[in-house]
Amino acid sequence: METPIPPLEENHNRVARDRMLAELGAIAANAEALLQATAHDVSDKAKETRARLVTALNQARATYEEYKAEPIAAAKAAVSKADETVRAHPYEAIAIAFGVGLLLGVVLRRK
Repeated sequence: METPIPPLEENHNRVARDRMLAELGAIAANAEALLQATAHDVSDKAKETRARLVTALNQARATYEEYKAEPIAAAKAAVSKADETVRAHPYEAIAIAFGVGLLLGVVLRRK
């Protein structure tokens, strides 16, 4: 049976990923502000730099969306695994659900 609490390393990775996503979002916002601030500069070098910045910004947005969607994929995988487990052990799942419901009923009735 799997443990419901993820290992410490996984928690650390999740925190690092969330921090990276926040920083990536801040960089994208700053890059957009820079693009707007330099919109009036029409020199060739500024146009070239703006074009490279737009390309990098689009790549950063794509990466941000990809990593932001990762927890959704993990949740879908967990739901799929739970479904497989319940289908593999239906009577045990019913017994556990009944026991939890009975326990909740007893606890809530006391109050």
